[in-house]
Amino acid sequence: MRCPSCNSLDTQVKDSRPTEDSAVIRRRRVCMACNFRFTTFERVQLRELTVIKRNGRRVPFDRDKLVRSLQISLRKRPVESERVEKMVSTIVRELESGGEAEVSSEAIGEIVMEHLRQLDDVAYVRFASVYRNFREAKDFEAVLDELTGEEDPRIATLRK
Repeated sequence: MRCPSCNSLDTQVKDSRPTEDSAVIRRRRVCMACNFRFTTFERVQLRELTVIKRNGRRVPFDRDKLVRSLQISLRKRPVESERVEKMVSTIVRELESGGEAEVSSEAIGEIVMEHLRQLDDVAYVRFASVYRNFREAKDFEAVLDELTGEEDPRIATLRK
């Protein structure tokens, strides 16, 4: 493992322990060249995934990018980070076990929205507004109607 401070490859594991759900191993490391201490996380990867973007470009799947986009959607929402991490692991496992090495960004977005809908309605609407490229208020109304299953009287009041 390369040291993030001095880029030396001479690092040593000082401590390893599983996370609460035992899906990830947390390792404390020390660089032998500069004595910098850092933490790494090791998780199972079933297969290398490639994302097919809307413009046709292919890029490697980036778990951290998924985490960042969820964190933006969940900003200032009362959702514990453990629940978010568990949801990300579930989404990644779902993608990896799908049987395909290439996954469209649309498919990933739909899976994320499905999980966000169960986790937090506000985060779901935030994510949907970016993912579905909302352009006007009626786009929000449609998603809110979708969430409630029927038109909410509060929304009807806002339309008047």
